[in-house]
Amino acid sequence: MTPIIEVTDLKKHYPVRKGLLRRQVGTVFAVDGVSFSINEGETLGLVGESGCGKSTVARTVLRLIEPSGGSIMLDGRDINALSRSEMRPVRREMQIIFQDPFSSLNPRMRAGAIVGEVLEVHGLTRGQETKARVAELFQQVGLRPAQMANFPHQFSGGQRQRICIARALALNPKLIVCDEPVSALDVSIQAQVINLMMDLQRDKKLSYLFITHDLAVVEHISHRVAVMYLGRIVEYADKRTLFTNPLHPYTEALLSAVPVPNPRLKRTKRILQGDVPSPMRPPSGCPFHTRCPYVMERCKVDVPRLQKIAPGHLVSCHKHEA
Repeated sequence: MTPIIEVTDLKKHYPVRKGLLRRQVGTVFAVDGVSFSINEGETLGLVGESGCGKSTVARTVLRLIEPSGGSIMLDGRDINALSRSEMRPVRREMQIIFQDPFSSLNPRMRAGAIVGEVLEVHGLTRGQETKARVAELFQQVGLRPAQMANFPHQFSGGQRQRICIARALALNPKLIVCDEPVSALDVSIQAQVINLMMDLQRDKKLSYLFITHDLAVVEHISHRVAVMYLGRIVEYADKRTLFTNPLHPYTEALLSAVPVPNPRLKRTKRILQGDVPSPMRPPSGCPFHTRCPYVMERCKVDVPRLQKIAPGHLVSCHKHEA
């Protein structure tokens, strides 16, 4: 099966400049060699602490931010090599749902116009045809066509996110990047939005890159999971394997922090020591060695490769090297 999108050694480095002459005094390694693929109808969950580079990956994959290196293959075509004009038709195949539904909607536009705008910008519909298509999209995401005349402030948080989903679906994309799409919503509304996205995926064979820090959400919606730390993927596996047999110490710590809805069940939490290193001055060797309970001398010098431990299970850790 050919992946819808295949990302190889993706990098995004930001130069740090100071002084009157704006000389470069350092580099922020926001994303430093990330690789993954997503098949048709599949959801890849990308998890990690705040600041690890998840959202930068999302925007770089869509070329909202230009990558510093690596390749992004969409349906076998390297979109890194495309010019701005060549990217325009490709953008129909990739859409994004942002974290905050209110700030991602124009408060001066009516909901119907917000969703219909993308259809007219790409020249797919005009006039009454646009209104009919928008009404159809509203029904697909659980909104009434009569609500097309309302402004964003007249909707609840969950309804605003449904508008964002409708806008993302308007161009019939193959890939939707979901950048923490439910983190700003109440828990009960989160479940409704996630179930809606899963229903749409099943009906339209959509592929999702689902970025979040909520492992309970990832367990519910994802097929495979990639764990990021300091700009790199440290573990990559299918959902069942990752949650039952985590191999990287960072993944173990993340899973131990997930609340268990049973007060009688006692579980040992692995509390990480120290702070997350600066992406401008990452530690030598393994980026996690400053906080790892299993650190060895080799970890402080050699950077571990992301290698296959079992079919479909990749880990970047010297402890599990053959």
